[in-house]
Amino acid sequence: MADQQDDLCALLKDSGEPTLERAIAKAREEVGWLDNVILNIAVTGETGAGKSSFINAIRGLQDTAEGAAPTGVTETTMEPTMYPHPNMPNVNLWDLPGIGSPTFKAETYMKEVKYQNYDFFIIVSASRFKQNDITLAKEIKKNKKNFYFVRTKTDLDVTQEVKKGVREEQTLQKIRNNCLENLIGTFGPPPVFLITSESLQRFDFPKLVNNLERDLPEEKRNALVMCLPVYSQQCLEKKYSLFKKLAWAVAITSGAIAAVPVLGLSQACDVAMVVSFLTKCYYSFGLNDRFLERLSDRVKKPILAMI
Repeated sequence: MADQQDDLCALLKDSGEPTLERAIAKAREEVGWLDNVILNIAVTGETGAGKSSFINAIRGLQDTAEGAAPTGVTETTMEPTMYPHPNMPNVNLWDLPGIGSPTFKAETYMKEVKYQNYDFFIIVSASRFKQNDITLAKEIKKNKKNFYFVRTKTDLDVTQEVKKGVREEQTLQKIRNNCLENLIGTFGPPPVFLITSESLQRFDFPKLVNNLERDLPEEKRNALVMCLPVYSQQCLEKKYSLFKKLAWAVAITSGAIAAVPVLGLSQACDVAMVVSFLTKCYYSFGLNDRFLERLSDRVKKPILAMI
C-alpha cells in the first residue's frame, strides 16, 4: 500500500497538478494527441529535384523499399499523393506536383492542391530556386501557411568540388549564395536548408527540423519529433525527453481506467494503452529490424555488436 502511495505521489509530481482528478484530466489530454493529432507535410518542387527521396528519408525508407514514393527523372507526380508514415499513422507526407504545369497553373495551384489540408510546405530544388518556386512561395505566404526552401543533393556537389581541391565550407557557401540570388529580392534573405536525403545528419537538416519545431504548435511538434528517423544524438535526446514526458500521462491514465469497476474492461484498456505507447517508442527509436539493419550497414557493424 505504501508503495502504491509513493507511486501516486510521484505521478502527481510529474503532472504538476495538486490532485489526482486534475492530474487525470491533464493526462488524458496529453495521451489524446498521440493518436488524434494529424500532421500533414506538403513537399513540392520541379521534376528531378529529389522530392520523393526526401519524403522517403523522412519516413525512414530507402527509395527501393516497399511503400516508398517512386523516384525518377521524369515527372511521377500528376496529382497530390499521400504517403502515410509507415509507423506513425497520424503523420502524412504529401508529394505535390510542381507548380506551372498545364494541369497546375500558378494562379490556381493552391486551390487545386487544397492548401488548407497541409500544416506547412517544403519547396525542394536540386539547383538554384527558380521563378516557379518564388511564385509558389508567394502563393503560400498569401494563404498564411509556412514554407521552407530545401536544396537537395548537396552531397553530390560537395564530393565533386572536393575532387577539385575546394573545401566543403566553401562549396556550401557558394550553394547558399547561388540559391539566394533569386530569392533575396522577394523575401529578404530567407533561410535555405542544404540537405542530402542519403544522410540526414549532414549539412542543414537538423537546422530545418529546429525551424519546423519552432513554428509548429506543441502537439504537432511532438508528432514531428516522434516520426523522424534517429539521425543524430540531438534527435535521440529529443525523442527521449518527449517519451519521458509522456510516460507519466500514460501511467496515470491507464491506472485511472483500471479503477473503473467494469468486469474485464479495466485490464483490457490498461494493457491496450500501454502496449500502444510502447509500440510508438519501439518504432520511434528505430528498434525494429529494418532500421537496425540500415544502421548496421551505415556504421559497418553487425547488429548484435550494437546491442
